[in-house]
Amino acid sequence: MYKNRTFLVIIPARGGSKGLPGKNIREICGKPLIAWSIEAGVKSSYVDEVMVTTDYQEIADISKNYGANVPFLRPDFLASDTSTSFDAVKHVIDFYKTELNKEFDYIVLLEPTSPLREDGDIDSMIEKIVQNESEFDSIVSIGEVHEHPSIMKKTINDETLAPYCETLELKTRRQDNDTAYFPYGVAYIVKTKSLLDEKTFYTKRNTFYKIKRYQCYEIDDIYDFLAIENIMKHEWRL
Repeated sequence: MYKNRTFLVIIPARGGSKGLPGKNIREICGKPLIAWSIEAGVKSSYVDEVMVTTDYQEIADISKNYGANVPFLRPDFLASDTSTSFDAVKHVIDFYKTELNKEFDYIVLLEPTSPLREDGDIDSMIEKIVQNESEFDSIVSIGEVHEHPSIMKKTINDETLAPYCETLELKTRRQDNDTAYFPYGVAYIVKTKSLLDEKTFYTKRNTFYKIKRYQCYEIDDIYDFLAIENIMKHEWRL
């Protein structure tokens, strides 16, 4: 709890993954990948509860061992390739309200594929959103993009190369471009009511929290995994 506001961490972790099978429980620097996100939530001074929503019993068992609550296994229709994070989170909110008689002021979404969190990140984001809750309903972690959108290309008819976004001016020097940011999954924090009303973590009144260069990675495949594993070893001396 922070300033009388309550926070539920939700960590979504499906059992299926086409890019890297079993990635959520694949060992990285001595722990299952999902353990890094669970421990980050548990370490927070303000988080009231950390839970994992998963359709896979092995993920549930490992999550419990690292301190997360797993009050149910996610139904199959919420664990397909087409199901969204919002669908899974709404299911959690509804379950907690109807089955456990628990409601929280804010939802904190931690993606297990973004384990490069520093100890103070979650609490700093919580402090910022609550201290500015009259202006903002959500906060997202962002990192600077080094491959600027102005230089990105697309192919046309398998032969022609064209600008991905023709309205962006291509400048010779990268540093002359306006800074672009990508929302990495260190944390998304949103008022529960706003999330349910707008059905997105990017609410109309959305602010941001900048992360460091080394944190700007997410695991989608084996190459991301190897990169993050070596970043952990380099930055955290693991």
